[in-house]
Amino acid sequence: MKSRYLALLLLPYFVFAQYRDIPDVVTKVATAAGSFLKLETSARAIGMGGSNVASGRGVSGIPYNPSSIAFIEKQEAYFSQVNYLAGIKHGVLTYGTRIGPSDFIGFHLFYLDSGPMAVTTELFPDGTGEDFKVESMAIRATYARSLTDRLKIGTSINYIRDKIWETGMQAVSYDIGSNFDTGIYGTILGMSITNFGPEVEYAGEGLSVQVPDTIDVDESLERITDKFPLPLIFRLGIENELMGPSSAFMKNESHRLIISMDGIKPSDYVVYGSMGLEYGWENIAFVRIGTHLNHDTAKMSIGAGVNLRLGKMALRVDYAHVNYDVLKQTNQFAIGLEF
Repeated sequence: MKSRYLALLLLPYFVFAQYRDIPDVVTKVATAAGSFLKLETSARAIGMGGSNVASGRGVSGIPYNPSSIAFIEKQEAYFSQVNYLAGIKHGVLTYGTRIGPSDFIGFHLFYLDSGPMAVTTELFPDGTGEDFKVESMAIRATYARSLTDRLKIGTSINYIRDKIWETGMQAVSYDIGSNFDTGIYGTILGMSITNFGPEVEYAGEGLSVQVPDTIDVDESLERITDKFPLPLIFRLGIENELMGPSSAFMKNESHRLIISMDGIKPSDYVVYGSMGLEYGWENIAFVRIGTHLNHDTAKMSIGAGVNLRLGKMALRVDYAHVNYDVLKQTNQFAIGLEF
């Protein structure tokens, strides 16, 4: 039975591997639309270098692995806001609940706002006096099921919208994921494929071109853009409890230390990785550290969190700081509520 679960978990990896890029020949950098879908959104995950596909728990893990909501006890809500780079802001609002002994649903909203930017043209390279902004959004509806006490699977259907001034695109995509406790020295495997969907095409009045009266058409024509794929992302991760109540190495009821590692392959970039550690005391206070491996900008990250019991509810506050090298550093705060 264990071998069947492993085969089910790893099957998408071998399917996906058939479409890998040829090393040092093709990387497909900047060939996908909707790059905002690759942004890291969970403060806990960011504090651990972005590794979350196997260690994700609850609604904050939906974009990494939809099966993460199968760890919800009753209901969860989560909110985060980030002042990202160059005036860009993005945030997350999400909710999940248990609807049966083994069934769970969740909803995840991601939004991004670039802030105002000056409109420039060939005739007015210093600006026309107008402003525009980029507004992006992804709405996920997620279902997960706990097939056994060790195997969880999940899927999301996503509505994606990207608007650049008067030009935009919209699409529907899908995510799948699983979380499997191997029973081998506390090792947990996670897998997900996200942003699986059709190619998209930008359209709108922003592509209109004024034409002379001598041409027998309407006053303007619209440029037709190429179609681009969404950034399909494959993640394969591993988690192990080095110390804690369930550890196979160091049993401890008060202190918990986990290690998490992910391998990540976007369709528009080379393979890169993430790894991190999380130390927890009495399930109240947490400290995290991690790093990104072979990432184009992200480097070391740190994080912290507190989990406070408020009667029948629990309030969780998380913080993460990440170094984006030449793009400087960002801070993220998040609030979660279990009830």
